[in-house]
Amino acid sequence: MTVSFEEYAALARQLSAQHRAGEQHAAAESARRRDLHAAVDYLQQRLNAQGQRLDQLGRAIGIDQPAPAPAPPPTAAESGDGEHAGAAGVPGRAGVGAYPRLPAGEARLALPTAVSPAGGGVPAQRAAAADPVVELELARRMADEADRHGQQAEMLAQRPALLPTWSPLARAVAVYAGCGAVAGVLVLILVLASGVGMVDGFTLGAWICAGLPAVAFFGGYLVLGRWGRPAMVAGTPPRYLPLGFLICFLLVPMAYCAYLLMVRGLR
Repeated sequence: MTVSFEEYAALARQLSAQHRAGEQHAAAESARRRDLHAAVDYLQQRLNAQGQRLDQLGRAIGIDQPAPAPAPPPTAAESGDGEHAGAAGVPGRAGVGAYPRLPAGEARLALPTAVSPAGGGVPAQRAAAADPVVELELARRMADEADRHGQQAEMLAQRPALLPTWSPLARAVAVYAGCGAVAGVLVLILVLASGVGMVDGFTLGAWICAGLPAVAFFGGYLVLGRWGRPAMVAGTPPRYLPLGFLICFLLVPMAYCAYLLMVRGLR
């Protein structure tokens, strides 16, 4: 059969178009693979940074991070399947992705068996290969969710356990005032003990003017240092020592004076 020049030229143009389409498809596939690798590297960096930040948070709140158990070496079958199964095919990562890995016994039971046409059995359908773009998007969403929870944990770690929503000044005033109030109750007990002759006047005056105020001051100082310090804070938070000293050394004698005025009023 003789091929005319026009038919030969049309065939050459068709082959050239197919060649260009193949080159374009190869270039697009190469660009897609580069984008996937870049996305995987970016997610890996984010996961590493999140892991380091979680370790810092754990050390700040006194939690020791256990060393991860080494993953078992992959078999030849797992290595071959892992190239096409996405996150579900990663060796040593049981439960990762949408397709958790079954134990060996269950995996053998789940495999479809070959049946003859006469047996009437229908072979099981093969599971569709995971789409790496979809799995990367799911991984990115989970990384965003982890970042959000990590920021919330950092905000909570920057608050003290005692009165977390209060300002440092208001917290210090409340703590010193509370310790001074407790010391004031002890003053009333000492006054009653003095009235029955168990405590002399000099001892009572020493405790009112110096002993109980000092105990209240150091008690508030220790409470602020123990429960008023955030888990993650740069430096030492202020404890307002002059203000605490003034509150404690004024509140205790004022409690004694209030007791004397109450007694005189009742008489």
